[in-house]
Amino acid sequence: MNSIANFFTRVVNRYMPDPLVVAILLTALTVLIAMLTQGTGIVDATRYWGEGFWNLLSFTMQMTVILLAGYILARTPAVDKLMDLVVMGIHTPRAAIIVATLFGGVGSWLNWGFGLVLGTLIAQKLGRKVAGLHYPLVIAAGYSGFAVYGVGLSGSVPLLINTPGHFLEGAIGLVPLSETIFSPYLIAMNLFLLVTLPLFNAMLHPKNPAEIIEAHPAPVLPIAEPEIRELTFAERLNHSRVVGVGMGLFGLFYVGLYLYEGGSVTLNFVNLLFLFLGITLFVTPSRFLAALNDGVKVVGGIIIQYPFYAGILAILAGSGLIVTFSNWFVSISSAETLPIWSFFSAGLVNLFVPSGGGQWVIQGPVMMDAAQKLAASIPATALAVQIGDQWTNMVQPFWLLPALAISGLKLKHLMGYMVLVLFYLGIVFAGTIAIWGFMGV
Repeated sequence: MNSIANFFTRVVNRYMPDPLVVAILLTALTVLIAMLTQGTGIVDATRYWGEGFWNLLSFTMQMTVILLAGYILARTPAVDKLMDLVVMGIHTPRAAIIVATLFGGVGSWLNWGFGLVLGTLIAQKLGRKVAGLHYPLVIAAGYSGFAVYGVGLSGSVPLLINTPGHFLEGAIGLVPLSETIFSPYLIAMNLFLLVTLPLFNAMLHPKNPAEIIEAHPAPVLPIAEPEIRELTFAERLNHSRVVGVGMGLFGLFYVGLYLYEGGSVTLNFVNLLFLFLGITLFVTPSRFLAALNDGVKVVGGIIIQYPFYAGILAILAGSGLIVTFSNWFVSISSAETLPIWSFFSAGLVNLFVPSGGGQWVIQGPVMMDAAQKLAASIPATALAVQIGDQWTNMVQPFWLLPALAISGLKLKHLMGYMVLVLFYLGIVFAGTIAIWGFMGV
């Protein structure tokens, strides 16, 4: 395993550019494919790209808030102390990798932004505490837990098709979470991954001490409230526990009221819940804002790169390429095999458009129409698209940006390990979806 990991690491180090360059190259490749396969002219392709550049702006903000809310919650004193307690009991590199994977996985299931940050933060703490730990691998392990985000409480597709008024409601109705996130297939798959993925990652740790890159020993500083001897009225408000906790509890009171009145779990609901949990746990507005300022630095790359992928999505949609591509997979599918082909097609499309929700808007109608015509399972087909998205996120540089920003590493340091994780997850995901598809429920 180590020799394979080293091979992919060498390849990536030599040929993988920075994430922004990857987005630019994918744009050029999408234009070329649209011209060659769809007959799209360069003028039309350019027009699609420019007109679609800001099409996902509202969704970009929604995704940014998810990541920011997750970052804020992960940096709260309570969560930070929990991580410190866990790290104190870890003394070996393989144990550190297992813990980082578990934290990233459980956190991502609860909220993908929370898990994406939590896995990296505890990996960073472990890297600075455990002697002989290969820092790039532990950061990659923390990120690998992100692989379960789409079948967790903040998964774009399962939450969207459970939201009243969603754009496909007239065709497929509302699909309850009991048939998607909480289906026996996905619960079993997640439990299996939480046991085996940490062990798989631990096997990748280099045996040769010369290959190990250790982290810098500088401590990770918690968000602290600055000491001020004489407070003005405005400063008293900034550092007021009454203002901070009061606003946080007010938001959480709404969360309880919303659920009591039968509200469904949507992306906006999850965002609100995690945001006000963070405000409450930081206690004062000043400490909350300090964490927010740090979080903005982490999400900066996502904010500026999302429009590039929105432009790619516009080319795929405007040229008809994504529909042609999806229809080809549908043409070779049966009721039993449609979910598995949906999984593979979504995984490939995600390399060009790393947005589960944005991809679903274009690919979802094709797959849902096919599921109805073939009498295939609607939940299995829909979640296959979501799982295909989360599968190739392991090697899509876009979502690695927060981990890179926090850890200080480069893309080339992680990608060799992520390729191996991709292969392993492909076996588990494909196996689960194939069984689900053939069971037909």
